[in-house]
Amino acid sequence: MKKENNPVSQEKFKTLIGGQALIEGIMMQGPDKRSIVVRGPEGLVTKVEPLKKRTGIAKWPLIRGVVNFASSMVSGVKALMYSAEFFPEEEEDAQPSKFEQWLEKKLGSEKLEKAVVSFSVFLGVLFSVGLFFLLPTLLSGIFDRWIHNAVVRSLIEGVIRIAIFMGYMILISRMKDMKRVFSYHGAEHKTIRCYEAQLPLTVENCRGMTRLHPRCGTSFLFVVVAISILLFALVSAVFPTSNMFVRLLIRLALLPFVVSISYECNRFVGRHDNALTRALSAPGMWFQHFTTNEPDDSMLEVAIEALKLVIPDEAGADRW
Repeated sequence: MKKENNPVSQEKFKTLIGGQALIEGIMMQGPDKRSIVVRGPEGLVTKVEPLKKRTGIAKWPLIRGVVNFASSMVSGVKALMYSAEFFPEEEEDAQPSKFEQWLEKKLGSEKLEKAVVSFSVFLGVLFSVGLFFLLPTLLSGIFDRWIHNAVVRSLIEGVIRIAIFMGYMILISRMKDMKRVFSYHGAEHKTIRCYEAQLPLTVENCRGMTRLHPRCGTSFLFVVVAISILLFALVSAVFPTSNMFVRLLIRLALLPFVVSISYECNRFVGRHDNALTRALSAPGMWFQHFTTNEPDDSMLEVAIEALKLVIPDEAGADRW
């Protein structure tokens, strides 16, 4: 793996601005705006939309974690769909299928888009829950005949969960179609690093930054896995059960708490820079070697444009 040459000490402040890699593009989200920049066949295409301020219970600790996670899933799917429109896989003159025509007639284009987004989010959550939570629980059941201690069984389940997570990350990092997406992911991190170092947002300055960032979605996913292991083991100690169906139900019921606690942990690590937070963020940073690649200059140009579009007018309004 390529050694990163930019020290974390260049960071002058921590920004709330974060992003997501798209198909030949990047989405950036600031405190009050979200931007999408795609390098289409005819050049850069930009899109900016305002964000709704969250109020009331949606801002409460723990609850805000689930709300923000759901919101990021929806906005991420919408942004991916938008970027994919510039690179159709089929011929331009291909006609929609009869089923697609019937859906659009019944729902209308706007409702159809919402339905597709909702279904995509549902499938994404279903796949993630099944692969990273339910499957490890089922596989750990193989050891039930030999191991009767509920906590030990839960820890074995955690080891299987980490193995599946690592295998999944390594597998997708080797997929040809994902390599450019992960390069845009690296461009997003480098640009945010440059902005947090309070350097001019130029390709040259961004190029020298590290492609790893402690407040990355990859790090959040690792924290989710780690918190799930600890929480499931604790619950297994208090409510031990050998019934596989009950264990699966308990895992599902605890998922909102896992997401909420993970979100608060990420906020804590993101707001502080000391030996403890660096140690806590180290595993997630290491995993980013698989989900980020070194970008080319054209990708950095996209990231810079996306970031500039969401920088707030009031200086410091995006400080973490």
